[in-house]
Amino acid sequence: MAVSFYQLTIDAHDLPALARFWCRVLDWQVLFEDEDEIVIGSDAHALPGICFVSVGERKTAKNRLHIDLTPDDQAAEVERILALGARRADVGQGEDVTWTVLADPEGNEFCVLRPKKSLLD
Repeated sequence: MAVSFYQLTIDAHDLPALARFWCRVLDWQVLFEDEDEIVIGSDAHALPGICFVSVGERKTAKNRLHIDLTPDDQAAEVERILALGARRADVGQGEDVTWTVLADPEGNEFCVLRPKKSLLD
């Protein structure tokens, strides 16, 4: 293969706080950090990672790209992530869906899906 997915980059107003939030959500670690960029991942050799880059402005519109998480227990994971600082988000998903839309502390939407084993059900 000539190309592979290396990392996802997310603009961050409060770079350290957003990186710490996602480290706690994913049980990842900081792999690189300077004043304008923080890279997190499960370890230095696993891909992809997430790179947070410092920007001056706050998020103002719905994401055009978002992260989907698939836990073993959707309800428990949603509650855990809410306790870490996420909030529920309405992006027009309606009430009869199998995923929960949350937003991280800077308003970036992401979804907590039903468990992997039932994705094919």
